[in-house]
Amino acid sequence: MQLVPVPALPSKIRIRPRTALVASADSSFRQRLSQILTGLRWQVREAENGAQAWAEAEAAQPEAAIVDSWLPDLDLAEFLKDFQGNFPQVDLVATGASSALESPRGPYRQELLYALRRCQDTDTAAWNTAPTLNKPNTASDQLHASSRPVTTESAEVAETSEPQESELVSAYSQPSPAAEIAICAEQPVHKANPVPTERLPELVGNAPCMLEISRRVRLVAPRSTPVLIEGPTGSGKELVAEALHRLSTRNRKPFVAINCAAIPEALLEAELFGHTRGAFTGAVQGRIGRIESADGGTLFLDEIGEMPLGLQSKLLRFVECGELQRVGDNETVKVDVRIVAATHQPLAEHTITGSFRTDLYYRLAVFLIRTPSLAEHAQDLLLLVDHFMQRMGREEPMKRVDAGALAKLAAHDWPGNVRELEHVLERGAILAGEEPVITAQEIDFGRAVN
Repeated sequence: MQLVPVPALPSKIRIRPRTALVASADSSFRQRLSQILTGLRWQVREAENGAQAWAEAEAAQPEAAIVDSWLPDLDLAEFLKDFQGNFPQVDLVATGASSALESPRGPYRQELLYALRRCQDTDTAAWNTAPTLNKPNTASDQLHASSRPVTTESAEVAETSEPQESELVSAYSQPSPAAEIAICAEQPVHKANPVPTERLPELVGNAPCMLEISRRVRLVAPRSTPVLIEGPTGSGKELVAEALHRLSTRNRKPFVAINCAAIPEALLEAELFGHTRGAFTGAVQGRIGRIESADGGTLFLDEIGEMPLGLQSKLLRFVECGELQRVGDNETVKVDVRIVAATHQPLAEHTITGSFRTDLYYRLAVFLIRTPSLAEHAQDLLLLVDHFMQRMGREEPMKRVDAGALAKLAAHDWPGNVRELEHVLERGAILAGEEPVITAQEIDFGRAVN
């Protein structure tokens, strides 16, 4: 009998790993969800905006995608519609979006919802959840309440084992699309209050004063109402202005910022309104000003309290009629901009002393937003530390902050507010050198040592 050779079987059968795309501007949300999905044996690709998500989808051809409830560069509803049309094979879930679940239910839907639920349970900052009872209210309270130091690894999930089938079935037994939306957004499908109460991703902090800023931004952003942002230096006024622009109908047009305190008085008028050729010494050619370059978008006037009185009257005329005159020109130009101003000074008091025009103040302060000092929301210190360490970790090896360093940070009074905290952590990372841990020794507040 002749033996027929049997071809050898490959020792390993290579199977393409499942790939999931996580798109969100919130790095904390992306990290937590990615870790959970990795524990569920997914290969994860991350994107921080719509354009990057599209590029990642084309490159990786994922089986599933989870999109956060907003994208900084694209309209969410339009993005989801186009994404489903171009990538019909992708099982797509979007958090809190009514149009997210109109596509046919895919084979991975329950597993994705399970991951979202796990992410929600471990990251209240990324979700619209109610405050937890007995939650620490200060940085010191949070420090003593935690048995481990806050690090960039604090976003890790407690469990990353693959869920059992019975666990998935009991948690999500044939959920309807409406139920899925409620699960993802942790909100009733029909909300009594149409304005979400969760914080904006730009504004790190869950203190009531920070959530109030997010609420106010969402209320006024869709309008063209002038907004005045008041708050101490380093408290994030420009971040609020950028959030107002991002959530407005003008977000596809320019966001133009100018610091009124950083430009000499003699040049500020030409910088704002533009000038013609030969209007003054050195004007070898004409140039449009910052106001005109923001046409259709948002003009952010930072440190408006530093604007000279003479220029305030010219700005007032533009605010009233929307027309400007370039320096050296007799013609008027019509410009449509939304004005957002910011100051660290008490402008209302300055109107009494005469250092700021009363009529201009009332036209700029139609809607007021106040950014708090870091001392006013000290309970957010640990969250801010984690945020800044993650951001620095994008460009260099990730470092963590030990308990001694955290205690030193919690005891500081932070006169420079959030900006000072960012600089202190950056300085600490540099002083730590190649060490992966920032200790109390590396926490230097930049004060002279006698």
